[in-house]
Amino acid sequence: MRIRIIGGLFCALFLTVQMGVRAQEVCPKGGVSAGGSSSSAGELFMRRGLSPAVEQLPEADLSLYATAAVLMDGDTGRVLYGKAADTPMAMASTTKILTCILVLENASLEETLEVSAYAAGMPKVKLNLQKGEQYTVGDLLYSLMLESHNDSAVALAEHVGRRMLEPPLSDKPAGEYTQEESQAAVAAFARLMNEKAVELGCRDSWFITPNGLDATQEFTLQDGTVVQKEHCTTAAELARIMSYCVLDSPKKEDFLKITRTSNYSFYANGRSFSCVNHNAFLNMMDGALSGKTGFTNKAGYCYVGALERDGRTFVVALLACGWPNHKTWKWSDTRELMEYGVENYFFRSFEDEGTAFDETLLKPVRVLNGQTNILGGTAYVELAVAEDEAVPRESGERKPGSGEEAIPEPEGTESVARKRQNVEGLLMRADEEIQVEYGWEKTLAAPVESGTQVGEIRYIVDGVVYKRERIVTVDTVDEICFEWCLRQVLGRFLF
Repeated sequence: MRIRIIGGLFCALFLTVQMGVRAQEVCPKGGVSAGGSSSSAGELFMRRGLSPAVEQLPEADLSLYATAAVLMDGDTGRVLYGKAADTPMAMASTTKILTCILVLENASLEETLEVSAYAAGMPKVKLNLQKGEQYTVGDLLYSLMLESHNDSAVALAEHVGRRMLEPPLSDKPAGEYTQEESQAAVAAFARLMNEKAVELGCRDSWFITPNGLDATQEFTLQDGTVVQKEHCTTAAELARIMSYCVLDSPKKEDFLKITRTSNYSFYANGRSFSCVNHNAFLNMMDGALSGKTGFTNKAGYCYVGALERDGRTFVVALLACGWPNHKTWKWSDTRELMEYGVENYFFRSFEDEGTAFDETLLKPVRVLNGQTNILGGTAYVELAVAEDEAVPRESGERKPGSGEEAIPEPEGTESVARKRQNVEGLLMRADEEIQVEYGWEKTLAAPVESGTQVGEIRYIVDGVVYKRERIVTVDTVDEICFEWCLRQVLGRFLF
């Protein structure tokens, strides 16, 4: 008889618990159920901003000659000033910064390469390589970056690119290559250039030549449509590539050593060579790190350079900065942009700015259908902040617009790229505002695992998310089940 009474009580209790849970799921008191979202982003996300402590500064009023220009924070990839920053244009020999870093990453300086007839036939400016001659990779890299020799660029590209060809072509000496075979090796290197560009987040760049000479490439689509692509980049993406070369590449020290050398001489094949660095910027400003000039009739004068000052790294990229006889305009523009950056942009930490998220705002969240220690109790789970992976360096991440859902991971360019540690601050003007958006789900449904993301905190500057932190559950809450109900009944009536 006693067992029947207990069984009946258990059945009634289980049905009561389930009916209560269903009622809660239909009409939860505030918040959204797990996996859902509020009716609009504004209802779920709160925003907190830091008001400028100084009078609003005017927008940069720079008088630049360049058709396209960028001043970039090299450490975060943030564009501090842009003029036609995302317009694809020819970039001439500034191309060679990517050629140089890829050769450094794929070959040793001591390796010996052989010159093909195709490489020797490149137009000026050239080192006057001869077919069949042998040089070290290191010597030709100085020729490439100090004197901008076009034949050295092709010889280096063939040396790396031929390794990606199938035998027997990959084993054939470059000095014996036909023009078509040399072009195949250069094309393989160009594929490597484009792969690296995509890896760095460059979506509007296309590389055809390793020396930056103007070129056009045709592609035939499956439907028979012929598409033409030109050798090009944007000011923003050229700056991004330079940032990688001087800050992130495993071969950055070699890159800096080569590009900062004033003069370099070497002896090979019975001839003596002397290379002089034509990057005048190295002697223009304290902290100048590196740079590369470029010119073609189509591209005009181009330049990309980097400067380090007081722990800040600035990168300038200029495209179409005049044509003859305006060779010095690129230096004027570079100085103006660098001085603007040095005078106006300083590191500001998100923590020090007083905008860091206040974790005391996180209150326990109710868990529907969750097990508790007391029969009939309401289950809750504690929340905490767990640092998330960094926003990809290439462009930050645009914050959702009005009406977009806030909890799901925002769509953005997740390149195979480098992901830096989560940005803790930025180079900012004194008048710029840091906004903090945060939100989390107010009701969850069991089962809930420890570490489940239920919300997010975003640190935003000028509409771009530079840091994200996850709001996660601290504990695990299991779902109410038959076994739990049985234990509760037995525990209450037997013990």
